[in-house]
Amino acid sequence: MALTKEFKDTVMELCKDPDYRKALLHEALESYLDNDIAVGNSLVKDYLNGSQNFLAASNLLKTQESGLRRMVSRTGNPTAKNFFLLFNACLQLENITASSFLDIENS
Repeated sequence: MALTKEFKDTVMELCKDPDYRKALLHEALESYLDNDIAVGNSLVKDYLNGSQNFLAASNLLKTQESGLRRMVSRTGNPTAKNFFLLFNACLQLENITASSFLDIENS
């Protein structure tokens, strides 16, 4: 099902809040760990679109933006290596350390 422009605009607006972006990444990680790759990809894609970080993340990964977009598409299936590199890039873009990220529920 295609997303409406209104929903996309809402995500863009919500992504102005760093706590929301952090929560998106947290939910994405939980989805991946629950073996729901499609939802995890969708949430990472929402984060990258909403924070307008596709280009910055692709630069950090030294890959083309189009390849990164394919990796987080609904049918994308990133290797574990690429997933962790991408997730680390997202944390870097947010200036979040892994230890503080994993303690999100206690903050």
